[in-house]
Amino acid sequence: MTKPPAAGRPPARTRRPAGVQAEPRPLQSSAVTTRLADIAAQAGVSEATVSRVLNGKPGVAATTRQSVLAALDVLGYERPVRLRQRSEGLVGLITPELENPIFPALAQVIGQALTRQGYTPVLATQTPGGSTEDELTEMLVDRGVAGIIYVSGLHADTTADMQRYDRLRAQGVPYVLVDGFSPKVQAPFISPDDRAAMNLAVTHLVSLGHTRIGLALGPKRFVPVQRKIEGFVRTMQDQLGLGAEAVEKELVQHSLYTLEGGQAAAAALIERNCTAVVCASDMMALGAIRAARQRGLEVPTDISVVGFDDSPLIAFTDPPLTTIRKPVPAMGQAAVRTLLEEIGGTPAPHSEFVFMPELVVRGSTDSAPGDRTRS
Repeated sequence: MTKPPAAGRPPARTRRPAGVQAEPRPLQSSAVTTRLADIAAQAGVSEATVSRVLNGKPGVAATTRQSVLAALDVLGYERPVRLRQRSEGLVGLITPELENPIFPALAQVIGQALTRQGYTPVLATQTPGGSTEDELTEMLVDRGVAGIIYVSGLHADTTADMQRYDRLRAQGVPYVLVDGFSPKVQAPFISPDDRAAMNLAVTHLVSLGHTRIGLALGPKRFVPVQRKIEGFVRTMQDQLGLGAEAVEKELVQHSLYTLEGGQAAAAALIERNCTAVVCASDMMALGAIRAARQRGLEVPTDISVVGFDDSPLIAFTDPPLTTIRKPVPAMGQAAVRTLLEEIGGTPAPHSEFVFMPELVVRGSTDSAPGDRTRS
């Protein structure tokens, strides 16, 4: 028979199994009184400030208010009804895949920016043999999205029919296109400067004494690929005096935007005596490092490798990857800002907003073999 608790002693609390989180607790008035100190400590503000936020009082800075709300979420408290943000609607985000870490990174930036503006992001991802871009678009439109952001979609494919976007606009659905440009589509485009990216990579390698530099990238029908080739060829001409036709024929290798694709492309370029390889994605660059090691070559002692994107965790590879950093935060925020202008009835110019990339030098590049006197 269970004994009742001793007089004056509160009943013992039921233990939760390890790893099981409590459901969010509603902030009743008594709980607010007893937990103000915890919330204030978590948010880094005074208890009086927490009280003002919880009671919807004016005179609190927006950033401070956000810190208090974040503290509520972290501590597992349910927000009072008056503080729950009303959703302005759904916004679709269509990406080609999520295996390449740059796409989840961009999706996170876009999702956070939409949420801050009161919208709910809906992520739709294409998969091989699964839903196509058109099917995902139809699904989002059927659900009444306020707008759609496309990342590396068919708008980047020069062989695709661009009338699909005209039909979408005729339905009254605003959209913004990221990574890829088509003069046939009257819409805002958000892009990195792919030509400048190749200039940064090649200039860096030439400064290290490399003269036999290869470029590994995806199928030629994609706009970003064509622009990277243009930037690569032009810089090889300017820096090394090489002919454009010879550069594109001997030093450019097309493959797939995967680790295996980078491995295959780099293997071909190594056979052509390249001492450095510029890759169009970090995933391809990891494949290039694998190809070098399979041939008994050390990176960067025997061959240098440059990636593109600066994906999350890429600084922790072996060796840490020198790469061209894609301006993901700026591009994602611009995409959301531009779409919301379209939704709000003040369309942005139907042109391309181009963002400058940045060279990040790490451990996968070094002086060319036989040129170790260079710094």
